[in-house]
Amino acid sequence: MSTQTRNSSPAVSAPTCAMSGERGWPLERVLFAMGGTMGVASAALSAFVSPKFLLLTAFVGANQLLYVAVGECPASIVLQRVFKVQRQVAS
Repeated sequence: MSTQTRNSSPAVSAPTCAMSGERGWPLERVLFAMGGTMGVASAALSAFVSPKFLLLTAFVGANQLLYVAVGECPASIVLQRVFKVQRQVAS
């Protein structure tokens, strides 16, 4: 038997934002990822656990509409202040 290294693949770096050149995802991408994940999870929970989980789906949708209409939602405020996620810089 020959010995092989377990992690022989190159190191993976954090994604770089194409617009701003900073490391990490911009705020808009993080919000869509969070909203999509919560939407799918709450829809699955409503199908298998309780239909009351559709309220979570409605809450996620309302927050997405709030972000589109106003430019801010509770999740965007938390991500910017606590986790220092930056908005995507317009070109």
